[in-house]
Amino acid sequence: MATSLKSLSDFSHIEVPSAKPYRFGIVAAQWNAAVTGPLYEGAYHALLKHGALEENITVIQVPGSFELTSAADILLSSKALDAVICLGCVIQGETPHFTFICNAVANGVTNVSIKHNKPVIFGVLTTDNLQQALERAGGKHGNKGEEAAVTAIVMAAIDIR
Repeated sequence: MATSLKSLSDFSHIEVPSAKPYRFGIVAAQWNAAVTGPLYEGAYHALLKHGALEENITVIQVPGSFELTSAADILLSSKALDAVICLGCVIQGETPHFTFICNAVANGVTNVSIKHNKPVIFGVLTTDNLQQALERAGGKHGNKGEEAAVTAIVMAAIDIR
């Protein structure tokens, strides 16, 4: 597996624009808090590191990953935001629940993005076990929350004029 060899959160090859002129939403799931807490911290601090103003970051917590898309839709319907970051963690279990939730969230994030014509970033870990999730939430494979924030900044800065 390629990810076993490196941190996934290496942005040395990417030019990240300043986040200062943009407004961001972060929607974080409370389920699997040992994972989603570090994802949130990684995203929030990455936005600040790249120049986002604290007052331009709106944060909403939701019960689980399934609720991420409706919260992103609510945010984009009620606030002038340039991008929304959805953070969650779904860990494989013994039933098909994992597949249903992962598909619903992935499709929901895409649909909300298309509906509002704004970037909605999929920062949801879909792992086989808790250890894999922790390794991607600030562990040896970096922080997917930080990656999601950088993606949001880059997408918010797209200017096709």
